[in-house]
Amino acid sequence: MSSIASQLVLHPYVSQSIKYGGTNLGRDKLYRTIQYLSRFLAWFFLTRGNKAEVIRWNALKNQLALGRKLMRLGKPVEHLQAALRAAQSPTELGEQLATIGRQLAYFGYLTYDAIVWANAVKVINLKPSNTQRVTSISNRFWLSGILLSITHGLLKAGRLAQEVRKLRASKAWGEKDLGDVAQREAKKLALEKMRSDTRYQFIIDVLDVWIPASNLGLVNVNDGFVGLAGFTSSVMGMYAQWVAVNGPK
Repeated sequence: MSSIASQLVLHPYVSQSIKYGGTNLGRDKLYRTIQYLSRFLAWFFLTRGNKAEVIRWNALKNQLALGRKLMRLGKPVEHLQAALRAAQSPTELGEQLATIGRQLAYFGYLTYDAIVWANAVKVINLKPSNTQRVTSISNRFWLSGILLSITHGLLKAGRLAQEVRKLRASKAWGEKDLGDVAQREAKKLALEKMRSDTRYQFIIDVLDVWIPASNLGLVNVNDGFVGLAGFTSSVMGMYAQWVAVNGPK
């Protein structure tokens, strides 16, 4: 019996899960997944007229949203640092400007989001009109950040595609130097990996953009659609973080 318990407790997946959960980003991705699943389920039960389940899932969604705001209190500084590093990084101008803009937008979003949290837990007391205004500004920054991320993804994807075409068209493929061939193959694999990562993030951004757009009333979609979009992008984000922490296998 003890050996079975040991095999379960010491299973590699359990160890990897603990390692994943030991990161703030890993926990945030997990909570976000549950939050948007709860949003979808609340909408689903609302369409079925089950008020008790609506209350249950809305409560879980709201508590997770509030908890995630607390976990992100230090994040604005990280994005400000990322913007400064991007400004000093020698890269393609369009991508650089999009990256700087994205990081500054997320800085603004999370700064105002922290004010929303402080008001929700009564650290500060804002008038309802001011609360609505702060929330709206937060969502505008969030939407701007996602749109700039999409722009960056499109610019980067175009540049990488051009680099791959140049690599394939190069006459150096006819050379007999095995070292050059191996180097070129490695570069080709690296470019394909970057293209794959860029497409992956682009899909996440396209799914996420509906959330602040819906919050601002710019698009007419129901909570079921927003919840499903947020859930899908969250699962993709969870997987990306899992790979970053534990490796692809």
